Amino acid sequence: MDRCVILSLRLKSIVDRVGKTATWLLVPLVVVTMWDVFARKLVWIQIFMVENFGSMFESTLLQEMEWHLHTALFCLVLGYGYTHNRHVRVDFLRENMKFRTQAWIEFIGCTLFLIPYISIIIYFACIYAYDSFVIGEQSASLVGLSHRWIIKSVLIIGMCFALLAGIAVWLQCFVVLFGKPQHRFALMTLRWPESVDREIDRVRLWVRLKKRAGMLNPRRRRGG
Repeated sequence: MDRCVILSLRLKSIVDRVGKTATWLLVPLVVVTMWDVFARKLVWIQIFMVENFGSMFESTLLQEMEWHLHTALFCLVLGYGYTHNRHVRVDFLRENMKFRTQAWIEFIGCTLFLIPYISIIIYFACIYAYDSFVIGEQSASLVGLSHRWIIKSVLIIGMCFALLAGIAVWLQCFVVLFGKPQHRFALMTLRWPESVDREIDRVRLWVRLKKRAGMLNPRRRRGG
């Protein structure tokens, strides 16, 4: 069981490293998007840049670059979002369930849905990128980006790291359900029952202190 926890945390560290690095794609994405919007308003600037610095400043190419950067960013942070429990859940149902019920739902979901589904996506994404490479696929626009297989290969990479994230969570749920009850370690998508209780206690303490300070009194004194 200890080896499962260690392997899970190592997989998480790999996914986290990739996800944090991928967030830097936001910088060129914002720059390219802002330049494209700015150049559309001042057409003479775009014409000047295209004539003097090449077709890389044409609007069509910039728009496709925006799509590619956004796609790469989205794919590479999927796993990071899962290991940090940032994806959308039906919280009003899940939060009212018992801890082991949540663990069972997470375990079954990873076993039957997440891991098999991502594996299928990786398989077809490999075919998708390979066919694009063989035919030398490029943009349908004459001034668009070429080498479409590159961005399609990013889909494979992103799904591989999402798969690692799914395996990391699966290992944790396995240890939670079948390991020693007193064994404790940092969880990714679950929270130990005692940590939830402490959080509730902190909220109650905060409310109590606010009441004592008179900050939660609905009636405000009127100035005379």
